[in-house]
Amino acid sequence: MRRQIVTGELRPNQPLIELDLAERLQVSRTPVRESLQRLAHAGLVVPRKRGWAVREFTPDEIRQNAELRMVLEGYAASLAATRGSPSDIAAIAAIHERRLKLRSSDEEMRVKTNRDFHDAIMCASGNERLTDAIYHSGQFYFNAPIARATTGEELSFGNADHAQIVAAILKRDGPAAERAMRSHIQRTFAVFWKVTGLHV
Repeated sequence: MRRQIVTGELRPNQPLIELDLAERLQVSRTPVRESLQRLAHAGLVVPRKRGWAVREFTPDEIRQNAELRMVLEGYAASLAATRGSPSDIAAIAAIHERRLKLRSSDEEMRVKTNRDFHDAIMCASGNERLTDAIYHSGQFYFNAPIARATTGEELSFGNADHAQIVAAILKRDGPAAERAMRSHIQRTFAVFWKVTGLHV
């Protein structure tokens, strides 16, 4: 459910009914209830009169989360460059290569490979607490609605950003990886503002 929220599959203010979720996920209502409570603690869902709903964030909250993610994920990229194992770094590069072969119409795979790319960098950082903090701050990842609205040119810019990050990690250049990741997240959120029409 967390992944469906942060990737935009579950939209802001969408109702979350325990029984419906339990049936869809093929589990009892108890783990669904516990999961919803954890998501509420993480600030992703809010209680409603009948059940729960996906929380709608204000533009200012989105901006603050983006700024925090720039710091946290930038540092994760730096750590990936300096302490990632050869297999970790090979995995990052391989995901980037797969992404380069995608067409702009491959929305689902664009979202998946983007998430895989960032997840692989967090894994390579070797810091689980940092990864957890990134997940808690990064509720506005590149998602399906954003992918549908982005242009081929914006996809090229994103791939170019990823290429710079990969190049820095391959060179084991932590500061360069951090700068490239921060710049990438900043540009991505500029696209987010344009696509959504939100203003702080």
